[in-house]
Amino acid sequence: MEAKTSQTEPDSLKENGLHFGIRVSIKALSLFVIFNLLFAVFYPPAAAKRVSAYNLLFPGRQRLPYGEIPEKSYNISLYDLEAMFASHELSNRNKPKDEYRIILIGDSSTWGFLLTPDQTLAAYLNREQISLPHNQKVKVYNLGYPTMSLTKDLLILSFAMQYQPDMILWPLTLESFPYDKQLFSPLLQNNPGKVRGLIKDYNLNLDLQDPKLKTPSFWDKTILGSRRNLADLFRFQLYGVLWAATGIDQFIPKDYEKRQEDLPADENFHELAPPKLNETDLAFEILSAGVSMARSSPVVFINEPIFISQGLNSRIRYNFFYPRWAFDDYRRLMMEKSSANRWYYWDFWDSVAPSEFTNTAIHLTPNGNQQFARLLAQVILSVASSTISNQ
Repeated sequence: MEAKTSQTEPDSLKENGLHFGIRVSIKALSLFVIFNLLFAVFYPPAAAKRVSAYNLLFPGRQRLPYGEIPEKSYNISLYDLEAMFASHELSNRNKPKDEYRIILIGDSSTWGFLLTPDQTLAAYLNREQISLPHNQKVKVYNLGYPTMSLTKDLLILSFAMQYQPDMILWPLTLESFPYDKQLFSPLLQNNPGKVRGLIKDYNLNLDLQDPKLKTPSFWDKTILGSRRNLADLFRFQLYGVLWAATGIDQFIPKDYEKRQEDLPADENFHELAPPKLNETDLAFEILSAGVSMARSSPVVFINEPIFISQGLNSRIRYNFFYPRWAFDDYRRLMMEKSSANRWYYWDFWDSVAPSEFTNTAIHLTPNGNQQFARLLAQVILSVASSTISNQ
């Protein structure tokens, strides 16, 4: 009898242990499923994405995150606006009473392609140390982002308005105006809800059902479905260590292909052909939306400098982007629209020498950016002084 009892006890313990293990596994699996479902229901968890190591453990970044070679740039392209802005220096503090806050939006030339953070347009503008009436000091924040689309700029502006800008400075160029470019940016395609909201709210001439707007499925919103985005967000926090140590946020190769001097004998611009552009060919209503969105803060439109070729077929085209007829018509239309709508508008299209452009017709050298900044400093002083005196 004793031997029989000693044999049944281990069997009973094993059976109980197996049952316990099964119960724990079922509970763990149930909790995981429930957590996934809750994560999907409340997706995106904006409050969680506002938690960032930047501006806490590491300095805030001087430009929005964008990185094509993360291991060399210590940067990564994110598409979540909450996380992007949480990493930026703009999120670091409340607005000081004596700060005249300017947000600078635009394309890769504003962001500063092939430039270090202290060579960007915003950095040079801040070095101008512009002072305004009532002892206000101008502080410019770089919210440019690579890719050329007015709608992309509008999306960033819509998020930036919570930071109480006193002025919006918006360098732009013709390549951002065609309708076929408006939803081209991955930043837009990965924020379909916000983009559709802009289209509805401002009656933009864009398709709400455009297939480029990637509506996430329920699975995409779960932890498993979002694991790539969550991993990128985690990696981005880790890159803060290297950003803080080096100040590097972009890989700049020693050698790169220079902007194109000799050009094709092609007069077309996108799917448009000469003799002229019509107002309906370009997305001017997005500029109107930006002015409405900014409310009492002045929006200053700047036709940014472009490279003017002297090479083959330069009588037909200014550069790789623009046939002469199209760009000339765009400038005329911008002037007419600005006059009719009383927009603040300056045209600096030919203000920087061709030698000061790098790999494209819009990317400037540090010296070219400094020249451009000095011109813009006078614009800022003029607009800010007039608006402050009228308040």
